[in-house]
Amino acid sequence: MKTLSKVLFILLFFSFTAGSVAQHPEISPMELGTKAHDFDLPGIDGKNYTLADFDEYEVLAIVFWANHCPTAQAYEDRLIALVDEFGPKGVGFAVISPNSPDAISLSQLGYSDVSDTMEDMKLRAEDKGYNFPYLYDGDDHAASIPYGPVATPHVFIFDEERTLRYRGRIDDTENPYIEPGTSDMRDAIKALLAGREIEVKQTPAFGCSIKWKWDDAWARQLEQEWAEAPVSVEAIDVEGIKELVANDSEKLRLINVWATWCGPCVIEFPYLVEMDRMYRGRDFEFISLSVDEPNTKQRVLRFLENQEASNKNYLFDSRNKYDLIEAVDPKWEGALPHTILVAPGGELVARYVGAIDPLTVRRDIIEYLGRYFADD
Repeated sequence: MKTLSKVLFILLFFSFTAGSVAQHPEISPMELGTKAHDFDLPGIDGKNYTLADFDEYEVLAIVFWANHCPTAQAYEDRLIALVDEFGPKGVGFAVISPNSPDAISLSQLGYSDVSDTMEDMKLRAEDKGYNFPYLYDGDDHAASIPYGPVATPHVFIFDEERTLRYRGRIDDTENPYIEPGTSDMRDAIKALLAGREIEVKQTPAFGCSIKWKWDDAWARQLEQEWAEAPVSVEAIDVEGIKELVANDSEKLRLINVWATWCGPCVIEFPYLVEMDRMYRGRDFEFISLSVDEPNTKQRVLRFLENQEASNKNYLFDSRNKYDLIEAVDPKWEGALPHTILVAPGGELVARYVGAIDPLTVRRDIIEYLGRYFADD
């Protein structure tokens, strides 16, 4: 009966989403006392997981999660600690990413170094040392829709009969620097293991909204706005470059020295534009500095327009590249591309010699800016 219900639900879902004018089903959290819905989801370890894979556990916690969400990131250490504490005591954990990467705008990644693709999930799990099955449901949401998560994180805890006994938050503060006043998830697990009634059975779940596949209109609109944004390039002299590097601003600056004739520069440039779109909503700015010949401004501008580079762009106004090197970074040997990350006040945060590794740069940026709303 459970399998039949799931099939009917999925058919209903696709009947809503089919057609030229797609509609979406109403989604609401499953009610307390409801039996857990089966699922069949790929994990980052290469295995597929179903509900039956957790049969050995007396209690099962299903947690809806997202790499990019600052609230989820603020809870990472607490979730890992809960798994360490209760995993050996008969509690299973299935952490599901319900988000569609297609519905996530680059502007929504301002507190993260990765998005919510399966590959990104693997990167985040390895970097943080996740100790739980991490499952992907971003293609059709067939597993997530019946549970009805409203935010990430959102917790659903089931007893041995797989009846929902608790639904809601992990605790009452997403700020990782503040001691929580409640420990709702932990208390619910302890009560079930002890055979006691859960005192607080349901709470709101504060966090990032679920990025359902059909909710991509905003992401597409931003892409269009970025594509239509004006692109310009200005001449700059040595003194102007020194001012850029001195960074008398409140923003973290990523300064990239490049040229249209430099192959690695051209290859890496789209990643730099992506970073600008990810972090420009915070105290961050990307500045490109072309060392093409001063009389090739139109060629430089055409390249920048093709890249939709609406950030600040400069063209060095002299042929004396050694003055340029000294002004940008005295430790730079002169090979292109060359990129520096400069904090307000001119402190050099990082130097990238040659072609960048985009993930490394994003991690350096987010290490400085912070992963949580509390860091602002």
